Amino acid sequence: MPSDLAATATRDISGALNALLADIFALYLKTKNFHWHMSGPHFRDDHLLLDEQADQIFAMTDVVAERVRKIGHVTLHSMGEISRLQRVLDNDAVFVTPQDMLAELREDNGTLARRMREAHAMIEAGGDVAASSILEVYIDEAERRAWFLYESSHRATQLMRPGGIFMRSREAASRAYSGDLRPN
Repeated sequence: MPSDLAATATRDISGALNALLADIFALYLKTKNFHWHMSGPHFRDDHLLLDEQADQIFAMTDVVAERVRKIGHVTLHSMGEISRLQRVLDNDAVFVTPQDMLAELREDNGTLARRMREAHAMIEAGGDVAASSILEVYIDEAERRAWFLYESSHRATQLMRPGGIFMRSREAASRAYSGDLRPN
């Protein structure tokens, strides 16, 4: 189906979307990798969080690929093409600490959001309102994933009183942060 957008615009837009699609696939696989290899005291919560995030990331792939097709271009064909275009770095380490997994994924989601904002500006200038709209939703989702990963990676500090004294309960921690330093 031909597009009424300019040929140069669709070429540039499809190139930007295909690069994002490669990053999305790479981030999906990294998120699943960390989901499969999660360990530690927060295993269940982290394992489920990463599974939920991986599902959300994978759901983006078809929408982005089909947008490229709708404007008259071809999209990714293989893992080889993904690896040539991806900018999200793989992590093939045998062991990664849970904290490092969450931090790396937080950084990758933040970087993906930034790259989508950069592509959005070019896509909007090219007149592709639909692709712009799609990216606006995905930028928000990537920022939300980064936020959840950030908050999940800072669990230990949530129960610490200013000065590093461990609090026995969330209620005591809440009192301490509000200025009430009574003992537990």
